[in-house]
Amino acid sequence: MKDFIKIAEALIDNANVSIISSVDETGFPNTKAMLPPRKRDGMKQFYFTTNTSSMRVSQFKANAKACVYFYNSRLFKGVMLKGTMEVLQDSGSKEMIWKDGDEMYYSKGVTDPDYCVLKFTAKSARFYSNFKSDNFEL
Repeated sequence: MKDFIKIAEALIDNANVSIISSVDETGFPNTKAMLPPRKRDGMKQFYFTTNTSSMRVSQFKANAKACVYFYNSRLFKGVMLKGTMEVLQDSGSKEMIWKDGDEMYYSKGVTDPDYCVLKFTAKSARFYSNFKSDNFEL
């Protein structure tokens, strides 16, 4: 299992894109590509930036179930994480992952009401490599 975690962490750290899924009001999954997480704590917690006004934020507020997928298309490897997503709007969380240049997306800066943090907490994982998948708990 430690090998899965080491490989998965390297894959996550080198990913250019994060695939995030939420659940809509009719129970169907909704998936979108996002920038990689701004911060991660091991394989358990990941922090993303997004717009408070987005459809995804309203879906996570209504139903916290979430899935995040990272992959390497060249090596054909991926890791799927299932867990929950919290919408954080407190100043500490927002400042924690703010980067210079974010004004491009949030014109009012770190205090922009349309800027929030998505905190994903993983419960389980599935790693795909060499034409097989392995589940592992976190």
